[in-house]
Amino acid sequence: MCNSCWGNTCLDNGSYLMNFLGCANCQQRDFVLISNKTMVDEDEEEIVTYLHKCKNCDHVIARHEYTFTVVDDYQEYTMLCMLCGKAEDSISVMPDDPRQSAPLF
Repeated sequence: MCNSCWGNTCLDNGSYLMNFLGCANCQQRDFVLISNKTMVDEDEEEIVTYLHKCKNCDHVIARHEYTFTVVDDYQEYTMLCMLCGKAEDSISVMPDDPRQSAPLF
């Protein structure tokens, strides 16, 4: 899935099921389970990883990775997953985001 399809939504939990046509192993389209979830804080970066698994046959559908870090005055989020897609987001930690300011003239 392309970045423009998802916009700037980054999932740190869950699944984006609009992309799920069915399990490649058993061909069933059912709930997707989350397993082996880990959260690691290293060098001021939070990394969350987990597996999307088929509820019926336990087949691993995709590996999901989500990262969070603060760079300068911005919270940076990224997501990379064959099921959920790829996305990035950046949010100012300031009350008013200077990138969103309207020009005075």
